[in-house]
Amino acid sequence: MSGKQESVVDVQGTVEDGFEPVRDAFMANFARRGERGAAVAVYHHGRKVVDLWGGTKDGDAQGEAAPWEAGTAQVIRSASKGIAAVVPLLLHQRGQLDLDAPVGTYWPEFKAAGKERVLVRHLLSHRAGLPVLDTPLTPAEAIDGVSGPAAVAAQAPLWEPGTDHGYHAQTYSWLLGELVLRITGRTIGNWIAEEISGPLGLDLWLGLPESARSRVGRLAAVETPAPPAATGLRVRPKQSVAEAYADPNSLTSRAFAAISPGPDENDPAYRAAELPASAGIATARSLACCYAALIGAVDGHPRLFAPATLTLARTEESAGLDRTLLVHTRFGLGFMLHGSAAPLLGPGSFGHPGHGGALAAADPTTGLAFGYVTNGMQRNVTSDPRPQGLLRALSHVAGGPASHVAGFPAVSLL
Repeated sequence: MSGKQESVVDVQGTVEDGFEPVRDAFMANFARRGERGAAVAVYHHGRKVVDLWGGTKDGDAQGEAAPWEAGTAQVIRSASKGIAAVVPLLLHQRGQLDLDAPVGTYWPEFKAAGKERVLVRHLLSHRAGLPVLDTPLTPAEAIDGVSGPAAVAAQAPLWEPGTDHGYHAQTYSWLLGELVLRITGRTIGNWIAEEISGPLGLDLWLGLPESARSRVGRLAAVETPAPPAATGLRVRPKQSVAEAYADPNSLTSRAFAAISPGPDENDPAYRAAELPASAGIATARSLACCYAALIGAVDGHPRLFAPATLTLARTEESAGLDRTLLVHTRFGLGFMLHGSAAPLLGPGSFGHPGHGGALAAADPTTGLAFGYVTNGMQRNVTSDPRPQGLLRALSHVAGGPASHVAGFPAVSLL
């Protein structure tokens, strides 16, 4: 991009001494990597050290565009899954949920169609065999709170639960949401608001309230940059992966098409829905703060995860070739783990990306917690060049390996 284009973006916020490379990488995203509007935040041992934002609030803005502001939030797509996973782990920590119990213990209707032996941990580690629906839901059915749980309860698994893994791109919403409702009597969005976002003062919602609607920018598709702007990442998926996405009958396509036609993510009704697979909304600052609170005290609040729970979050449950994504993925209980398909903060880190660029993660070893949101939806996810450039800069200042984000294949998640 030209120097004139680079100068248009007014990056604002704060960076503590020593973390300036993250600011430089953030500015480079606008200059060279197709960024339109975004924010990034980093916590280190419970203290905020990076809090930056810039560009336009709306990814599809034309003419005089409203600027991204300190409180601007965005839909985070599958990064929602990591936030949602906090709920069952905290329920387990409090003795309200047995991870090794059959799901039907809490949700009797779920036992249908050969699912009597599906365990709670299978839902969280994408091992339940339920990534598709034989009859996809319409966007209206997906958010009505009834049709989704009924559909997954009636669905027969594609493989013997617990024997293999495949990313549950959409069905994760109804599986996890209904489980939490059956156990607590509260929707998962209300639980997060009352137990996490409220106490920590986070701008993080699963089910956007009308009072916050004006703060959320619009999403828009943008072109993925080619190397060298892609920071050394391979931005084109393998042919087999591309073919799977193009084939409407493949497991890959059917998993993402469990809602068909695809919902309008800028629709207020969709944003108000409690879909833990895809419809979370947050600021980068609140994403980073939430993950910081999982691994340590933040702003006088005690850590959310006890040591044993933190171990559960980042202990590998699934690894190897993912039946849905057709690349090698690693999952703990609800979180993706650092690896070739999900470059995070280094070995031992956990988090979750979202299709289009959003990413949140934490690393108990270094005390780092990271949050990034954007309104420009590129096709890459786990290897999106924008957050990966930020992680590379952060790894330098934190003394970690700078090579852990390089050379990984691009993967498309929800």
